[in-house]
Amino acid sequence: MTADPEPSLSTKDNRPGLGTVLREWGRIGCIGFGGPPTHIALLRVLCVEKRKWLSEQEFEDAIAACNLLPGPASTQLAIFAAWRVRGRAGALAGGAAFIVPGLVVILALAALFLAGSPPTWVRGAGAGAGAAVAAVAVHAGVGLVPAGWRRAATTSRVRWVLYVVAGAVAAATVGPWLVLVLLGCGAVELTVHRGGRGPALLAVPVKSLAAGVAGAGVFLSIAWVALKVGALSYGGGFVIIPLMRTDAVDTYHWMSAGQFLNAVALGQITPGPVVQTVAVVGYAAAGLAGGVLASLVAFTPSFAFILFGARHFDRLRGNPNVRAFLDGAGPAAVGAIFGSAVPLALALTQLWQYLVLAGAAVVLLALRRGVVTTLLAAAAVGTVLALLGVAVPS
Repeated sequence: MTADPEPSLSTKDNRPGLGTVLREWGRIGCIGFGGPPTHIALLRVLCVEKRKWLSEQEFEDAIAACNLLPGPASTQLAIFAAWRVRGRAGALAGGAAFIVPGLVVILALAALFLAGSPPTWVRGAGAGAGAAVAAVAVHAGVGLVPAGWRRAATTSRVRWVLYVVAGAVAAATVGPWLVLVLLGCGAVELTVHRGGRGPALLAVPVKSLAAGVAGAGVFLSIAWVALKVGALSYGGGFVIIPLMRTDAVDTYHWMSAGQFLNAVALGQITPGPVVQTVAVVGYAAAGLAGGVLASLVAFTPSFAFILFGARHFDRLRGNPNVRAFLDGAGPAAVGAIFGSAVPLALALTQLWQYLVLAGAAVVLLALRRGVVTTLLAAAAVGTVLALLGVAVPS
């Protein structure tokens, strides 16, 4: 990639209009079921293979750069690709077009699943899909292990394992302090890289800040939760699940543990970025306005990173201190994804849900079926059982 803030197309005449950006990125936002792998594949087909707006190397560099940033990597890649082909206006248009379709769908589903008295089949579908979410978390973690293990060959595989374990234990047990564990692992690796010289990092007492925000009104609380989702997650949306669950269920009591499972499932089966789960949390807290606010705040860091920092991505990737920090925080984030499965599984209340969870694990990990297919199948099982009169969580 070049350091130019403008698109790197060979001629200005090749630049697509904003209408084209809106249409093409909006199409991906509508059909992008399956999370980041699907988004990356669709963006590659559009920008590299079909339109040739980016070279293969530029696209690979963009993936690597976005994976260095906290927040939803595939969303940042979509914004970055739009920035490369149409500048800042394209980044704003393309990013919005990519995000909005999924937001509309997930808020509509939130209204259905979080209704005061949803129909029996809806409660059954939510209980079934929610039962499979812990298996989806493990599946997401498994998918990230090979690349991290290969990377650890250049640093220390012993420390890599320790970081993974630390992240898993933190996600399963300490809730709001997870972010500090991620930062701490990054700080340890950075210290090792610098030969024992401690890094200048500012530890943020997340739980204390959350407590301070709690009394400032529901919308400010929603904004605080969404900001953490958008700015403090590494390695995928599941990293932030334990912290978001603690806020939504335990700290603010916006939703029950079962409803939170539904929110995570909805974030997986709707198109666009899975971080949209936070919109369901916002909807539970303050209706439509809360859902929209949560989504806006959660994605603001992604836009800011690209609009104001994209031209510096080459230097960011080449900075050994940044790389060292992420060599610690990255495996801890992978561990946090595994650890997030523990509170998700413990939130289940019916025996049949644990059977669905076991079946989902087999389908995902042994049969290697897709996440969306697995969640829809689990929802169908829950619907059938609910209609047959089997007890479902309220």
